[in-house]
Amino acid sequence: MQNFPILSAMLLLPLLGAVACLLSDARGARWIALATTLAVFALSIGLWIAFQIGGPQWQFAEYYPVFGRFAWALGIDGIALMLIVLTAFLMPICIAASWDSIKERVPEFMACFLFMETLMIGVFTAQDIFLFYIMFEAGLIPMYLIIGIWGGANRIYAAYKFFLYTLLGSLLMLVAMLWMVNFAGGETSIPVLMATDFPPEAQTWLWLAFFASFAVKMPMWPVHTWLPDAHVQAPTAGSVILAGVLLKMGGYGFLRFSLPMFPEASEQFIWLVFGLSMVAVIYTSLVALVQQDMKKLIAYSSVAHMAIVTLGLFAFNRQGIEGAIIVMLSHGLVSGALFLCVGVIYDRLHTREIDRYGGLSINMPKYAILFMLFTMASIGLPGTSGFVGEFLSLVGLYKVNSWVTLVATTGIILGAGYMLYLYRRVAFGELVHEDVKAMPDLSAREMALLAPIAAAVLWMGVYPESFMAPIRGDVGALVARIDRAAPVGDAQLKMGEAKPVINDEAYGEAH
Repeated sequence: MQNFPILSAMLLLPLLGAVACLLSDARGARWIALATTLAVFALSIGLWIAFQIGGPQWQFAEYYPVFGRFAWALGIDGIALMLIVLTAFLMPICIAASWDSIKERVPEFMACFLFMETLMIGVFTAQDIFLFYIMFEAGLIPMYLIIGIWGGANRIYAAYKFFLYTLLGSLLMLVAMLWMVNFAGGETSIPVLMATDFPPEAQTWLWLAFFASFAVKMPMWPVHTWLPDAHVQAPTAGSVILAGVLLKMGGYGFLRFSLPMFPEASEQFIWLVFGLSMVAVIYTSLVALVQQDMKKLIAYSSVAHMAIVTLGLFAFNRQGIEGAIIVMLSHGLVSGALFLCVGVIYDRLHTREIDRYGGLSINMPKYAILFMLFTMASIGLPGTSGFVGEFLSLVGLYKVNSWVTLVATTGIILGAGYMLYLYRRVAFGELVHEDVKAMPDLSAREMALLAPIAAAVLWMGVYPESFMAPIRGDVGALVARIDRAAPVGDAQLKMGEAKPVINDEAYGEAH
């Protein structure tokens, strides 16, 4: 499979499917979209199986010169592999979730989703810096259309806000990329640029330019305000893919650009990342506690979870970075499932107001059990995917700054507060509303949507090694690259005293 251009196939297949959807009727478009996304998912599983753990860092590489310095350069490491599998796993679920709820302009809706799948996978496979930028920015277009055409009552405002926030930050990134390529003598290969030592004084400005783009995408406080609006107005499938994959592009950008290319600047601005992340963890958790709209509550919880990711990434050690990647994967599954759970009851009652529900565990027991599982995974219950990543992130963060870790842990306690409060109000209590009493339990299609995510959440919680093994070598390479700029932890002993040796490589082999 190393010789077969599987990455190009995974990019071309959804693109052809999108064209086929536009030429079909509503029923045909649904089946074409489902078949295409399932085929891409099958290819992603083949990619995972064929990936050589412990082999070369960059695998399945493809290189075709296009014109001038621009090239169709593709290749993946273990980190990109995991995010591609997550994308391919969620896409057929999104298509199936829209089966009955989207009734207008169905071919265009399905084409938008397939086009977006091409662009999302393109972000994770691109090895040319300008190809990455094109894929990264073009992903705005289908999402803008999905929110603006098939969204809620205030969809136009939310779509414009989403588009403008994310576009403005990325313009600075493009200027920085042009300077970097010029400095590197015209080299546009991302792996080569990752190993290039840029001057420390230039790193400061380059880091800020990239940060402007990735911070909005994550989203970090205070540039997070587009996210609750976008989630509330987006259709269910739009929310799933927005929370599941699009938010991960910011974290992927930090891993691929900010840390390895600008290690000194990353250490220089560690106070900024920690400060914004601490505010995000506490502030957005408190805001989530008072929400009356289910989607807004889950959207604010996403901001808090992404703050744990940024804290882990900038811990400059193996535990923090591995934990941050696992949190990204876990959040993609769990938040996607929570938005699907909201969509299930929204389809029945056409309201997201928490107070309109209550007692759902009486007449919807299957729904209540699955909703409880995803709620617990969001909190980080041991045995679910949420625990592994959050624990590792905080362990890595503790090695750098114990006070920041204390604040981040407080946010996790608040997270338990708002998620359990949401679950109690929706699932427990008396069935007082007549229309809620009439709501049927999960249909076979809805079970087919939620059951695979539930299985993945438990699998990641019980046996995280299958997800950590592919990324371990790449995290080791990243840690070796940024080690020269790693900050001294506040818990480490002073000079002259015995210093405990924590060997990251030994840790990796042991786990």
